[in-house]
This record gives sequence, structure tokens and C-alpha cells, in this order.
Amino acid sequence: MKNTLYQSFWRMHFYAALFITPLLISLTLSGIGFLFYTDVEDHLYDKYFFGDSGKTEVQTIDEAVKLAEESYAGYKTSKIIELEEPYNTRLTMKNADGEERYVFLDDHNQIIGGQDAGYTFANIMRNLHSSLFIGGTFVNYLVELASCWAVFLLLSGVYMTFKAKLLKKTKQTNKRQKSRKFHAIVGTIITIPMLVLIFTGLPWSAFMGNYIYQASQDHPSFGTPLLQQQPPTSDVSEIPWATRQEIPPTSDSGHAAHHGVEANTGCGVNPYQLSVEKLQHEIDAMNISKPYAIIYPTSEVGVYTVAKSSNTGITGLDVSPDEETTMYFDQYSGKFIDKVGYEDYGILAKWFTWGIPLHEGHLFGWPNKLINLLVCLAFLVVIAWGVRTWLLRKKKGLLSAPPKISQKVSIPFIVFMIVLGIFMPLFGLSLIVVVLVELIINLISKNKAKKEVN
Repeated sequence: MKNTLYQSFWRMHFYAALFITPLLISLTLSGIGFLFYTDVEDHLYDKYFFGDSGKTEVQTIDEAVKLAEESYAGYKTSKIIELEEPYNTRLTMKNADGEERYVFLDDHNQIIGGQDAGYTFANIMRNLHSSLFIGGTFVNYLVELASCWAVFLLLSGVYMTFKAKLLKKTKQTNKRQKSRKFHAIVGTIITIPMLVLIFTGLPWSAFMGNYIYQASQDHPSFGTPLLQQQPPTSDVSEIPWATRQEIPPTSDSGHAAHHGVEANTGCGVNPYQLSVEKLQHEIDAMNISKPYAIIYPTSEVGVYTVAKSSNTGITGLDVSPDEETTMYFDQYSGKFIDKVGYEDYGILAKWFTWGIPLHEGHLFGWPNKLINLLVCLAFLVVIAWGVRTWLLRKKKGLLSAPPKISQKVSIPFIVFMIVLGIFMPLFGLSLIVVVLVELIINLISKNKAKKEVN
């Protein structure tokens, strides 16, 4: 039975690695790129982040937003990002097709320039990491599936390492054995940190991520507070009675990254809406420190949202997880309505509030980046030595896969795979496909053998 269990893990480990290695290399390299996106962007976009327009005239933030929308026809401002010194203010603008632009303002609220959001370094790395820069549900599922099978590779690798006693000091007789031992030792060392990186990245996954999100929404005490799910509304009585029934025009909306929908009516479409300049007076009066994002109301009853987040993916905006907070202000009076802070989160929300910046490499500064970098580089080494080990044992013209299991598959192996399949649903579905393919191959092989006998 023990030999059958080892053979089962070895054979599945081999085929899993064979098929997902290209994806794992892509995910790891793009992950390394994203680790240092703030450092890269500080140098690439220093003019936008730290420069000035050369104009001495001071204008209000609302005048700057209006000028930006006139300069970029078809775009409406959805968010204003106020960053700490020495960073400049940044506007996030969207058009009817959901395309984004970033526009930067200097200390005088004068426009310095703009960027196509889809082609900034951070967004390129993010899109490559999450969807191979192709996008689409199938690709998102494929990326998630690679992560799920990576979990299997790590766990099965640890089992085989200890089962084969590869950590013991023994004399290795050939290159293949030396390569196998090195592959096993490094893989075992990085298993726990790699599992942490994988599971802190799951909130972005297409399939399992939806389960996590839904669980967070369905159980507010465990996940996302109800107030954050259902933001308060502004007092509509602030609108004159004669025009209260007139619905202001809205621009087409896109989807926000980590904090839900950022659909937006755009600046200036509601004539009774409080100016951002006056809202900032309220923010200053409450001693709310930068950095923070001001998100425009989504409708005539919507509210201004002022958010401090630990996982924005925006250079200069992230705060410490325990400082994360979302505040709501009436869009007509500017009156503070309510807020949701880190202390209000359930255990699941708190886990990902710390886990996401840990995954991105900015939870505790440069040491976090360096640790993640070392883990990623070690993972690439494990992949390279795994391929090397296979090539050293591969016979010319043959795949040289581990032998088929002559006996029945062991019960412990089946139980292990079922548990992983339940814990990672997409992995479970892929297992069903693997079993069906294996059955078809065996059926074809048996029929072929019968024909040869006859």
C-alpha cells in the first residue's frame, strides 16, 4: 500500500508539473515584477508623481477636475487620490467603455499630464499576473487552476521527500539523484511561505475568490461589515423640492479593484452636489490624514466615500492594515454619516486585510519585498531543478513518465485528493476531468490490446 501511495503521488506530481510549469513561471516572474512596482513607478513616472506644471496660478480641486474632463473628452472623474508629500494628487477618470486615465495635479492643482491606466507598469504586471494580459473567464480560471495545482505539487513534494528520506545525509551516486535531492530540499524549505503567498492571493481568483467574497458578504460578523456592503445614503431633502424628481445623467461605470463597485455619476453632473473643496474642509476638520481616496457618489442619493486602504495597488496610497477605514459623507451637506474601520471587520476580512499586502510585499517594508523575492526565486530554482531531474532520467524519444500504478489507487491518496478538491473547488473539478481522461486512455489501451491478441 505504501509503495502504491508513493507511486500515485509521483505520477500525479509529474504530470501536474509538466502541464502547469509554463503558467507557474509566468505567475512567479510577474509576481516579482509587481513586488517592486512602487519603486519602478517612482522612477518611470517621476514627472507625474513629483513634478509641477510650471504654472503659478492656484485653482481649486473642483476647477482642476472640470479642466481635466474638458481636456479628456468623454472621461468623467470617479476618484480623487490625495497622497502624502512629496506625491502629487491623482485623478482617476473613466469613459463610457470603462477605460481609465490617470491625471496628475501639482500643488497648485494645475494639470501636469495624464496616463492611459491600462499601460502603467503596475497595471501591466497586475494584468499579467492575474490573467496573463489576455483576460476573460477561461484565462482567469486557468491561472487559478495553476495556483491550485501548485498547492498539490508542494504538498505531494513534501510527502515524497520524507518518504524517500531525501533529507538524510546519504551519498548520491549520480547527477540525477543529486538533482532530485536538491529539488526536494529547496521545495520543502519554501513550502510554507509559498502556501502563504498562494492563499493570500486567492481573493483575486475567479472561482474560489467568488466563494470567499460571498462568504464574507453572507456573514458580516465573520467577513465584511454590513455598513460597507450597504453604504448609507445622502439626505435627498438637500435637493430643492422642485427638481428632486429629476435624475441627473450618469456615465457608464466600471468595476473597482478591491473595494467593490466604483460606478460614478462623474463630477459636475449633479448641480446640488457639494464641491470637493468643501468636502475636504470637513475631512481636514476631522483630522483625517493623507493618503486617502475620495470616491464620488454613484447616484443622486449616493454618498461621498473617503477611503484609506492597505491594498489599493496604487503607488503611495497604501496604509497599514490597522489604519484601514472607509468613511461616508452626505454629498449635499458634507456631513459625516458613518464609518467602517479595521476594528469592525470580521476575522476573514481581517485575515485578507493583512494577507493581501503581505502577498504584494509592502506589509512591513523592504524586508517583506526581499523575503517574497527570495521565495519566488527559490520557487523558480525548484521548477528548474525539477525539469533538470526529469531530463536526466528521460530516455530519448520517450516521455519517461513515472510508471502506471498496477494495483488499485490507495485509499489515503483518494482521501487526500478529495479533501484538496473540497477545499479548492476548481481543483476538484479538474480532478474529475483527470479521472475521466485516465479512464478513456485505459479503455483505449485495453481495446487496442484485445485487437492485437485477436
